[in-house]
Amino acid sequence: MPHDTVLPRVEEGAQRPSRNPDPSDRMPRLETLAGARPATQEVSANDELRTLAAGLDRLQTDPERAPGAWRRFTTSVLPPILFVVALVAVWQLYVVIAQPRPDIVPGPLDVVAAISQAWESGRLQLAVVTSLERGVVGFLIAVVVGTPLGLLLAEVKPLRRAIGPIISGLQVLPSVAWVPAAIIWFGLTDATVYFVVLMGAVPSIVNGLVAGVDQVPPQLRRVGTVLGAGPGRLATFVVLPAALPGYVAGLKQGWAFSWRSLMAAEIIAVGGTIGFGLGSMLDQSRELADLAGVLATILVILAIGILIELVVFAPLERRMLRRRGLLQGGIR
Repeated sequence: MPHDTVLPRVEEGAQRPSRNPDPSDRMPRLETLAGARPATQEVSANDELRTLAAGLDRLQTDPERAPGAWRRFTTSVLPPILFVVALVAVWQLYVVIAQPRPDIVPGPLDVVAAISQAWESGRLQLAVVTSLERGVVGFLIAVVVGTPLGLLLAEVKPLRRAIGPIISGLQVLPSVAWVPAAIIWFGLTDATVYFVVLMGAVPSIVNGLVAGVDQVPPQLRRVGTVLGAGPGRLATFVVLPAALPGYVAGLKQGWAFSWRSLMAAEIIAVGGTIGFGLGSMLDQSRELADLAGVLATILVILAIGILIELVVFAPLERRMLRRRGLLQGGIR
């Protein structure tokens, strides 16, 4: 009988979980938990890195949708047009009310008539083509000369200390001061005009590029050196692309100086083999005491400068800033 009573207890104990299990039974579960914890931490770290990378990409992305054509027109094109219309209206109102002498204060209609007359005679087209050709060719020559010179001054410190102040002084010097010397050296030829344009544009391009190179992070130079880039390739493929913001600013300023220098040279250097440009047209209207023609020529010169800025430099700068993640919202 005792034997019969023991068997059911053994079977019942086999079905119940043990209150004091063998420590060896806990080892697999502890090892599993120990192995799962580092894996969980690794997944969490990866998620944090992904979140951080997504945040950095978000910072470099325009948070707003690309504006439509109508919005671009109303925010960028319409305000200047409205301002010009209001200015012309005030001008015409003053002429109607005050009735000044036409040779002293011509009205807007007189200026429009002067532009129309110059167009019909062909003088306006000839002057615009001549000045644009000189300005573009002179500016391109200035870029070819100023870019390597700027890189050289930025990379070679002793040369920069020696020539840098002279370049800055040439930038401050009015380019019209070079016209008499250029006439003596080159005579009344196109070389005089191109020389004055170069002396006005090159210092601005050089200083803009030097300023851009100074803002290049030193880590980029180290990475290029580690990858095996020599001094020439480092300056061309690493430093110059990284210095594009300052370089583009120098190009814009260089074009402005070249256009101003061109007009000054064309006004002063008249005759010889020098062609008929906008500066010559302006001086010719002055000699005829035609103030309407003078204002018409000034408006054409201003319009060409604004057009070059809007068509060439503004899209270039906007594209560069967008590629670098620096164009945040707004219209530029």
